[in-house]
Amino acid sequence: MALATYIVGQTPFPEFSVVVMLDDLQLAYYDSIGWKTIYRSGSDSKYYDEEQSDAGIVFRDMFYDMKDRAFYLKDHQNHTDGVHVHQRLVGCELLNNEKTGPLHYWDAFGGQNMEEFIFDTEKHTIQVKMPWVITWDQLKRLHENFMYDNVYHPICIKTLRRYLNMEKKNVMRKVKPRVRLMQKKLSDSQGLQISCLATGFYPRHINLTLFRDAELVDDDQITGGEILPNGDGTYQMRKSLIVSEEELQKGHKYNCTANYLNLDNKMDIVFDVAESDPGSFSVSVVMGVLVFVGLSVLSITALIMRRKRRDTGSVSGTSQNQYVYAQTSVQDAT
Repeated sequence: MALATYIVGQTPFPEFSVVVMLDDLQLAYYDSIGWKTIYRSGSDSKYYDEEQSDAGIVFRDMFYDMKDRAFYLKDHQNHTDGVHVHQRLVGCELLNNEKTGPLHYWDAFGGQNMEEFIFDTEKHTIQVKMPWVITWDQLKRLHENFMYDNVYHPICIKTLRRYLNMEKKNVMRKVKPRVRLMQKKLSDSQGLQISCLATGFYPRHINLTLFRDAELVDDDQITGGEILPNGDGTYQMRKSLIVSEEELQKGHKYNCTANYLNLDNKMDIVFDVAESDPGSFSVSVVMGVLVFVGLSVLSITALIMRRKRRDTGSVSGTSQNQYVYAQTSVQDAT
């Protein structure tokens, strides 16, 4: 995908800029100041000259097209002077069977999604949905069909194949989320804020759900829910719910469920308000650790004693079985 931005008016930013993405991985940047593509991985590619030429053809055509459209729409919608932004998201795709999908783009002006454009690679035709006022004569349509069929789409697919091969380990990786259900005592009331956090997952598609007594909590009661990036290239999502003091007295049970494409089964965490108080999560974790440590110490002590007994020969013929039993106890404790 390429996200292009054209700005009408004076700003400290370039008049025209493009960010090139492979799924959600940034590959390159291009703008109207240098008219040159800058690659995230540097300029040591053996295809560097070819890539610069391809980018010059595609992005300069996009620049002039978006510039004309932006000034036309500014006048058509009676916008006054000032800063106005025209954006275009355009890209192509490879399907699972290595077939190529259509070339697709969406245009927005002034923050409104206003046009969708599809070039069908099988029918070699252009489809426009939600169109602004566009008048193409037959010659213009033939020219556009030719450019998309023979220039724009082939360049897009060639670039996609090349960078998919280079970045396959990054964009094809799957990392499971870590999910936590947390509570926070609110200082201005007697209630609690319950938050479900899933973090460290890739790719970004996840379904995080909060339940109250096995019933789905309405979206208008929940805050958050945005997919946010982590510094390591993974993502996180948090959903929070305010539980009033009155609701706390009812002793509801809250569930946080994460459905993720890389999980065989959903992850489900339960929080019982009736059995909790602020800090109960950390206490339960500490108690669990102490119990584990206690069991481990007892098992290891038993193991040492049995090995010592075997070494002294006090229980001839049975010490081996006792050692195996003690070792299994340690494993069970973990």
